[in-house]
Amino acid sequence: MRVFLETERLILRHFTDDDLELIVDVNSDPEVTWFITGGKPTPLEEVRDEVLPRWKSFYEQYEGFGYFAAIEKSTGEFLGWLIFRPNDKPVRADGSVREGIELGYRLRRSAWGKGYATEGSRALIRKGFTELGVDRVFAEALAVHGASRRVMEKAGLRYVGACRDDWPDHVPGDEHGDVEYALTKDEWAASAN
Repeated sequence: MRVFLETERLILRHFTDDDLELIVDVNSDPEVTWFITGGKPTPLEEVRDEVLPRWKSFYEQYEGFGYFAAIEKSTGEFLGWLIFRPNDKPVRADGSVREGIELGYRLRRSAWGKGYATEGSRALIRKGFTELGVDRVFAEALAVHGASRRVMEKAGLRYVGACRDDWPDHVPGDEHGDVEYALTKDEWAASAN
């Protein structure tokens, strides 16, 4: 197990092939994937043949960035994952540009409302600014996804504005578009004092 980062309650580690069923399980919960696929599960074959190999490729391409399995320290339970990666789609469908390192999270329902996404996000942001040479972190969500927006705010990101991208699946509420939140290294340093 390659540990990337530890927080008070979490271990963030690299994914391995042994995590296939865990990823499929999280992506099979329609409430977890509601704002991503409209609740449609990701088939095991797609996770095995496309998703997991792509996630693992980040570790080789980008030192210090990628998709990280979130493990609860006290129980060893797999909670989901956090994303801290260079974005491979810099221009959105509306022509606006994504700048910086993308922050994201997806946790199983049993982990919701316990502050894990915020705790992991803050730790990744701190590591990015202090060790990885990151100048700007951004995150996106559907405008109607209030819970995700609250995590962004609690993690210290600030609302930048509305944006719109093309998504492969229609999700109820996507007609309201997306929102971007972001934080620069200078803003983070000023708020830390």
